[in-house]
Amino acid sequence: MEKKKITKVEGDAVAASASEVTSRFVASDESKGKATQLRVIAAILWLLAIGTQIIAIKLLFKQPVNMMWIIILIAIDLALAVTGSVLWKKSNRLDPASEKNKFLFFMQSQLGLVVAVIAFLPLIIFILTSKNLDAKQKGILGGIAGLALVIAGVTGVDFNPPSIEQYTAQTARVEELMGSNLVYWTKSGTKYHLFNDCHSINKDATTEIFEGSVAKARELKNISELCKFCENKANKDKGTTPTDEVKEKVEDLLDTTKQQ
Repeated sequence: MEKKKITKVEGDAVAASASEVTSRFVASDESKGKATQLRVIAAILWLLAIGTQIIAIKLLFKQPVNMMWIIILIAIDLALAVTGSVLWKKSNRLDPASEKNKFLFFMQSQLGLVVAVIAFLPLIIFILTSKNLDAKQKGILGGIAGLALVIAGVTGVDFNPPSIEQYTAQTARVEELMGSNLVYWTKSGTKYHLFNDCHSINKDATTEIFEGSVAKARELKNISELCKFCENKANKDKGTTPTDEVKEKVEDLLDTTKQQ
């Protein structure tokens, strides 16, 4: 089958000997810079979302209550909260947290969920306890605000949060198999590959294959799973199968990482 166009998305794949397991993952200065920018923007959007909520709450104390304006403010609040969460999760893929401190890891990974609660729950409470709204109005506004909370909360949750330990282990596995931190993926793919001629990506429907590091595949497409076909092929080419020795190397590396 004809090979597809290969697009390099970075040139920092690091070569390693076949017996060498990569060191602890450290985000590049460029990635850290981008992550910081995204986090600042996300924080601003979240502050605006909370400010929008405060305005909506104030409107509840004015008679008659302008329901249309409150609904508009809820929509603005939702747009700001969701956009902030999307940017925050992208920043974590650029510069992941460590799992060493479970609480801090949770807060950084799931901050979008925390902000969603802060940006909507107080408003819902004020709506349900407002003396200026009748039961029907409370039902309408409470339902809309509750739905917004659910949408913002689900968007804010990272169901597969990246971590330094995860990046380290995944990169170590690729380097163990191939001798370098170099993988391939497609725009619509859900796995990264060790070979650009893998039948899963080098097919008629594919027009372009991307080449880069494990971290870049996660950053751009949130891909965190290695293709099993490629893994088996790499093991076969080496004349080996995954051994306890390899597993022990990775486990020792993760233990060292968590202790740092």
